[in-house]
Amino acid sequence: MKLSQFKFKLTEEQIAKYPAKNRDESRLMVVHRNTGEIEHRIFKDILEYFDDKDVFVFNDTKVFPARLYGNKEKTGAKIEVFLLRELNEENRLWDVLVDPARKIRIGNKLYFGEDDSMVAEVIDNTTSRGRTLRFLFDGTHEEFKEALYKLGETPLPRYINRPAEPDDVDRYQNIFAKNEGAVVAPAAGLHFSRELLKRMEIKGIESGFLTLHSGLGNFREIDVEDLTKHKMDSEQMLVTPELVAFVNKAKDENRQVCAVGTSVMRAIESTVSTDGHMKPYSGWTNKFIFPPYDFTVATSLVSNFHMPLSTMLMMVAAFGGYDLVLDAYDKALKEGYRFGAYGDAMLII
Repeated sequence: MKLSQFKFKLTEEQIAKYPAKNRDESRLMVVHRNTGEIEHRIFKDILEYFDDKDVFVFNDTKVFPARLYGNKEKTGAKIEVFLLRELNEENRLWDVLVDPARKIRIGNKLYFGEDDSMVAEVIDNTTSRGRTLRFLFDGTHEEFKEALYKLGETPLPRYINRPAEPDDVDRYQNIFAKNEGAVVAPAAGLHFSRELLKRMEIKGIESGFLTLHSGLGNFREIDVEDLTKHKMDSEQMLVTPELVAFVNKAKDENRQVCAVGTSVMRAIESTVSTDGHMKPYSGWTNKFIFPPYDFTVATSLVSNFHMPLSTMLMMVAAFGGYDLVLDAYDKALKEGYRFGAYGDAMLII
């Protein structure tokens, strides 16, 4: 497949700036892989497509307030710092992106907070992803993290094109999020409300959780036409033996296994053994899935409507079939579906 095959015209107006008033009341497009039929529903109708003992797999990663604004020493120039991951707890080392990058050199000090309460020093600018900062802070690690996160804001994707607001702290986070480490919310999970999860439980639909810390690689532009030459950024993940036993049992009993989001699908496929079953895994994945691809565990996928040329769109097209998914996207554009993390959802079954 070529990169240009995933191009389509998306206007600013079609990208959701804000989430639906209620999590489970976004629109839901249901795409039937076998027949090509497309239905238009409301998200909470999703349970009509599943039965007792079917399994939903969620990503329980938690987004942290990764976007900080500071000033450079001496010049006072405004600098945006995007926290990617903590490298060393004891030395307060963080892997970050800085903008504008050209103004930042090794040895520069950056000041954060109204009273410059947090100071960081640039100690490396040679990493592939950006810079390494050492935060200068006296106190425990817990106190440091608390102070750092108070300065940060919710890392909304750039395409949402507005400053983060107080409501985003809750809404750009899944209600079941618990393992901190993501800078990108697994958007398919944003549609699940407490009421919907309760209704799932009452119907006998079972839930399992894995962790994949979604990173900015999801939004990195692909700069090669030949997709086989694209390298994904690695993301940290954990698939427990308990989840593996649970999902493999459902598969062996011919139950539906629904991957809630492309991050879940990526994690599942990163752990599949030669016999088509999942195995436990703790580590990193840089798996890149695009058509054609043979999926062996999940029977259905929930996903939002993604940006043109994105790796998430490519994975959805691999699962649903390129022609069917691109046709569904064309219909979504004509029918006024909302795109992006705060937008509407698609169920492929």
